[in-house]
Amino acid sequence: MQMPNMDTVADTVRAVGDEVILPRFRALAAHEVMEKGVGDIVTAADLESEGRLTRELPALLPGSLVVGEEAHHHHPSLINRFEETVPVWVVDPLDGTRNFSKGSGTFCMLVALVVRHATRMAWLYDPSRGRMAMAEQGAGASLDGVRLASGPAPAFGKMVGQLNLTWYPAETRAAVRAAAEQRFGELTRLYCAGHDFLEQSQGLRHFSFYRRIWPWDHAAGVLIRREAGGTVARIDERPYRAGERVEGLLSAPDPESWQEIRRFLRRAGARAQD
Repeated sequence: MQMPNMDTVADTVRAVGDEVILPRFRALAAHEVMEKGVGDIVTAADLESEGRLTRELPALLPGSLVVGEEAHHHHPSLINRFEETVPVWVVDPLDGTRNFSKGSGTFCMLVALVVRHATRMAWLYDPSRGRMAMAEQGAGASLDGVRLASGPAPAFGKMVGQLNLTWYPAETRAAVRAAAEQRFGELTRLYCAGHDFLEQSQGLRHFSFYRRIWPWDHAAGVLIRREAGGTVARIDERPYRAGERVEGLLSAPDPESWQEIRRFLRRAGARAQD
């Protein structure tokens, strides 16, 4: 299958970020911030950037389809496009929307190219810093042309990461968090999956556990993280498939630390229920 030129896609994503998103950074008007669900917001920057990418990306790979986060919100059946044999562009036009709306630079654009649930290429653009990360399945990952390598796992007591505790029953979450704070070095959330996976791929952070798995949030980051040397898999140890709606995605520096964190998460949950 003919794949698009990665630099051409990167140029397209960068242009949309620089022309649509950056001009609205710290300059959003009140009417440009809307609520699409309880506690879930969308901005004019999300909508306009997704619209442009939805028009422009298929031209780079004739016959391809697009699944965007905002389009899926209005048309949930779009998730079925992952079952097609044609390539699917997965677009998160503005990952970290709430950060963006508050003036924080921890936001990015995520684009992945998926074929039958397998992520073949990924792009992550950080408009506020002008950084572009890219990855191709089996060919490595890079940040602004420099190869990414996450490095070895530190001792657990020095690991920095995040855990989505809503995977556990509400009555056990406080106990699990207390156990995790004793076990790991630091628990912090970035509220932006793209930045989380990028920092893990640089060795600045070390692990993450997400409850809900959405393709626009995770497909690009998972490929970048894996191609930088990390281990990312479903906690039930079944293969990660980009378009599947399941729960429990764990990322760690290597298979050994992945298994050890998985055992901790399961034991901590069991003990909290005793």
